Amino acid sequence: MAAFTLHGIPVSRGISIGRAHLLTPAALDVKHYLVPEEQVEAEVARLQHAFAEVHRELQELWTELPKDAPTELGAFIDVHVLILSDPMISEAPLDIIRSRHYNAEWALVTQIDELSAQFDEIEDPYLRERKQDIQQVAERVLKVLMGTELHAPPPAPPGEDHFQPQMIVVAHDISPADMLAFRDRSFVGFVTDVGGQNSHTAIVARSLDIPAAVGMSQASRLIEQDDWVIVDGDAGVVIANPSALVLEQYRAKQTALMKARKRLLKLKKTPAVTKDGTAIALLANIELPDDCGPALEAGAAGVGLFRSEFLFMGRGAQGLRVPDEDEQFEQYRKAVLAMKGRPVTIRTLDVGADKPLDQAEHTALNPALGLRAIRYCLAEPQMFLAQLRAILRASSFGKVRILIPMLAHAFEIDQTLTMIAQAKQQLREQHVKFDEAIEVGAMIEIPAAALALPMFVKRLDFLSIGTNDLIQYTLAIDRVDYEVAHLYNPLHPAVLQLIAMTIDAGRKAGIDVAVCGEMAGDVKLTRLLLGMGLREFSMHPAQLLAVKQEILASDLETLVPRTRRILRAMEPAAIADAVEQLQTL
Repeated sequence: MAAFTLHGIPVSRGISIGRAHLLTPAALDVKHYLVPEEQVEAEVARLQHAFAEVHRELQELWTELPKDAPTELGAFIDVHVLILSDPMISEAPLDIIRSRHYNAEWALVTQIDELSAQFDEIEDPYLRERKQDIQQVAERVLKVLMGTELHAPPPAPPGEDHFQPQMIVVAHDISPADMLAFRDRSFVGFVTDVGGQNSHTAIVARSLDIPAAVGMSQASRLIEQDDWVIVDGDAGVVIANPSALVLEQYRAKQTALMKARKRLLKLKKTPAVTKDGTAIALLANIELPDDCGPALEAGAAGVGLFRSEFLFMGRGAQGLRVPDEDEQFEQYRKAVLAMKGRPVTIRTLDVGADKPLDQAEHTALNPALGLRAIRYCLAEPQMFLAQLRAILRASSFGKVRILIPMLAHAFEIDQTLTMIAQAKQQLREQHVKFDEAIEVGAMIEIPAAALALPMFVKRLDFLSIGTNDLIQYTLAIDRVDYEVAHLYNPLHPAVLQLIAMTIDAGRKAGIDVAVCGEMAGDVKLTRLLLGMGLREFSMHPAQLLAVKQEILASDLETLVPRTRRILRAMEPAAIADAVEQLQTL
């Protein structure tokens, strides 16, 4: 096939090169990993065993049918036996394991998806409905496989494509919870038809430090399975079926980027101090306790944002309950211990918008403006109390702070503080230890909050600016909607005014103010935020060293007066030019 280029929205830096893996929604329900060469035949045998087991189950069902059972039941079982014996089911997935090294579940679902697509094109409604029979047979096989997994999914060897060419996920959309399932696998890039610069899918891609491009519109239709694909995460460009010359050029770019990253590693132990001697705190954003390792590896001074909702998400599809207090406590404690005395700021559950707990629960006309974050928690007091108790219990193992998202009203702050006090009292009565002086802070992500800061600084211990939502709500732009993504602008004068007001209010009140949104990790904006007075940045670990490099080269005596002039400007072009000039100082 001829080469072609797609242009979308860059969301995660770097360049990845690999084979396209088209991901259908059904394929998200099984594990994906590559099987080492020496284990391929064992994986083939595992799938053959599952087929044999389902054959046995169906035969047993047929034998145990009551004599007065409707004949249709026996016919139904016979159809399933025939389907299971068809080479398109019994042989083709084995070929996929041998040729692509997919694990058994993934190989089976890949083949079933291809067959299902063929059935969708059949005009005869009776034949078209036989797709359901194929899927039901596959579900039986998958149930057997889930109970006979012989080994855990192996991580991709660092720097090697030992098994076969590394893969790039191509899909219409991928939820954040599904993306997290791909960590430590052989996937080296993400391409989606929809999404924006600051959708949570994009944020997770950055947290995994995997190149990604979203808003590609037709990528999942135009790119075919196993096509060679280049993802330029810096430019938002995807090249399918590149020529040998283009492939060589991008491999050279990829090598240069890797060398630049290695040079940054030398800054790991260097204190984050500006040229004029001002110390800056660089913290990490994490989704799960296992992210603490990369955070420490990057030299983070603590966790500025632990997004606790990822402990809750994706469980409904697996038939799992919401994590209880003990389960949450173990996860929070694990993160606190992993950070070895460094502070860990845990944000309470922030579901809604593009982070529903369960897609079936997603009934609001506009989830971004509905029952989400603290509104949801206050409407579910028992669940909220369980989370608060879990966080408080973890605070006895190290420095913990509680961060409350999406506050806008004084009564919300007061109700939240009352519930924290209630959770503390419940633990006292149970003689459970916790930090009595635990700090409680607010996310400033609604313009109303930024415009009413006195009521926040009066009641709370610290503030953290969530720039992603603050920009979304200030500019009335759905950051998940790629059709308006070009209007999402962190340098809009209204956005800059709200950020500057919040930093200034915190300084005057003597409380800490951090930025934990995506602006904190954007090196093009580091000097601007320093000039505004920001002294605490929280970002994905992968971005931390690049931001530190900017801090080390910055002089606040020069930046502060320049930044004041930028904040007085109202023309977008003039602001953009002035911010770019800060990079040359």
